[in-house]
Amino acid sequence: MSFERLEQQLAFVRELDRLKSVSRRTSLIDRSRRENTAEHSWHLTAMALALAEYAPPGADLPHVVEMLVVHDMVEIDAGDTFAFDASANLDKAARETAAAKRLFGLLPPDLGDRLRACWEEFEANETPSARFANALDRLQGLIVNDAPGDGGTWKLHGVSRGQVLERMAPIETGAPGLWPVVVEAIERAVEAGHIA
Repeated sequence: MSFERLEQQLAFVRELDRLKSVSRRTSLIDRSRRENTAEHSWHLTAMALALAEYAPPGADLPHVVEMLVVHDMVEIDAGDTFAFDASANLDKAARETAAAKRLFGLLPPDLGDRLRACWEEFEANETPSARFANALDRLQGLIVNDAPGDGGTWKLHGVSRGQVLERMAPIETGAPGLWPVVVEAIERAVEAGHIA
């Protein structure tokens, strides 16, 4: 192993520390503060382990975990884009693609290319593993908004039932066994007046 390769890897690892400072709109379940992106990514990897039995046929759990670790690294440069902010989502893909180029470019080419391909696979949402990873990413927000029974960011931002259903749609194909949980949570939020 070359010294230059190790230096590139360590530079990338140091850069990843910045993910701990990227604040998201979603709060912790106890509502004490907003989560950061590093916490979000960790939560998703733990969810993959706990909910693996709901993965669609053909999903590879170690690869799902890898995608979940990598999928939001681009937020170091691009920031977190709130799912229900239509204007912020207009240039999200461009911001995140530029971030992926820079961040994965810090690594030796073989490793950078592999992690970038993993990020791109998650974004494309076409393989069974990517569909499960995306389903978990959507489910985490639902769980956090639903758990304390106050509607969380849904209520705070006046999100509608249709918007939540559209956002959660990847769960229906990425983890079909979890879809009834989604529908139940949305209907509970509508009945409580937390979403319109």
